[in-house]
Amino acid sequence: MDNKVVWTLARAFQELGAPTIRFNFRGVGASAGTHAGGRGEVEDALAVIGHGRARWPHAALWLAGFSFGGVVALRAAAVAQPACLVTVAPGITKLDVGDVPRPDCPWLIVQGEADDVVPAAAVIGWARGLSPEPELVLLPGAVHFFHGRINELRDTVLEFMRRVSAPAD
Repeated sequence: MDNKVVWTLARAFQELGAPTIRFNFRGVGASAGTHAGGRGEVEDALAVIGHGRARWPHAALWLAGFSFGGVVALRAAAVAQPACLVTVAPGITKLDVGDVPRPDCPWLIVQGEADDVVPAAAVIGWARGLSPEPELVLLPGAVHFFHGRINELRDTVLEFMRRVSAPAD
């Protein structure tokens, strides 16, 4: 919840007028519970989405996630039906996504070409196998945490969101 990529995603959405919630999955930081291999964390995400929808009933759901959270966001999208999805360096090599349906919304994947945690080739091959393909932006030379490239990540997300979505309430 507190790393610079997650902060950057939240700030980009806020800049566009969207209410945002950042949260820790179970067992992370001060959160109760223990890691549940992705399945329980999807439940966590859906609970937070439910809270956000109750708090801001007229806001469009813009869903985003980074790394492990990118796969959780993708899995949650099947249930939550977001207006837009942004996944950054989605951890597809860490969690299985073979059974996850492609979301029916505009979807951006941002991947670092030199990612040292989630290989770019794996993400590119996976994304190209989806129909329709999500929009994929590969940042040359960028590593997993986008060191020295965080502003470029933010600008990429802002450009996509401005292009594909109406302002949030």
